[in-house]
Amino acid sequence: MILSWYEQKAQVILLTPLHLGIKGIRLDPTLPAYVSPVVLDFLVQNYDLDPITTAEQDLKHALNP
Repeated sequence: MILSWYEQKAQVILLTPLHLGIKGIRLDPTLPAYVSPVVLDFLVQNYDLDPITTAEQDLKHALNP
């Protein structure tokens, strides 16, 4: 799952899969202001979050997890 932050609804879009226990989410590299370094570290360690990279690498990762 690849998420981008374009509006405030993105907070809910992230919280929903986290609540469901979905892991391996890739996030836009520009994180919302409420994600502090401590929160980001927790999410990376517990939910396997990664930043997006190039379109080619992200597509390869999405098709071959």
